Amino acid sequence: MSDAKLGRLPVPQPVYKRILLKLSGEALMGEDSYGINRSVIERIVAEIAEVVALGVQVGVVIGGGNIFRGIAPGAAGMDRATADYMGMLATVMNALALQDAMRRVDLPARVQSALTIEQVAEPYIRGKAMRYLEEGKVVIFAAGTGNPFFTTDTAAALRGMEMNVDIVLKATKVDGVYTEDPKTHPDAMRYQRLTFDEAIVKNLKVMDATALTLCRDQKLPVNVFSIFKPSALKRVVMGEDEGTLVHC
Repeated sequence: MSDAKLGRLPVPQPVYKRILLKLSGEALMGEDSYGINRSVIERIVAEIAEVVALGVQVGVVIGGGNIFRGIAPGAAGMDRATADYMGMLATVMNALALQDAMRRVDLPARVQSALTIEQVAEPYIRGKAMRYLEEGKVVIFAAGTGNPFFTTDTAAALRGMEMNVDIVLKATKVDGVYTEDPKTHPDAMRYQRLTFDEAIVKNLKVMDATALTLCRDQKLPVNVFSIFKPSALKRVVMGEDEGTLVHC
């Protein structure tokens, strides 16, 4: 007998079935000056597990700023391509840490790296990644695009398109995009919705311009939200008013 005939309300279903979550490396360090904060990574994993339990397929692109920050002074004046490759290796370290934290809570996850490091991670293979997602495994994409001069924002846009996701979710320390920096301007207003053109013209720092342009051209929406707000990720995938939605 259906829920309607029994007088029960239907159980809400996620609006998005497959997502690409962009995590900055800085998100993993919490209030620490650099490195990985264990309690923070465990809480992020719990947020991801919450949406996987809803049947949502999750891909993750992770940055490396939390690790590279510790060696950045020594990289001053370094060749840009070399520094970028160092940053890619930092993202691999973060991906392995995230995978290990998921393993501890029995959340199946696979790391695929755009750089070939077969001893520690699978090489990125699109078909294999798609199959993992369909099996309910979290796929963590490491090493950005595998090319210098491109940010992990661009990697998130690229992997999102390759994985045919419904939306890219950019997790930050702020609960959306504001008219001004809310830390220095308490009266700043949060945008509920923005077009890609508005974000680019107003230089709102949603993502870098290359990533925004890619998403705009492929009509792939982006939602910016706070990963530190409890259950915010779940509210986004359920279609609630959380963060800022950037669309065509």
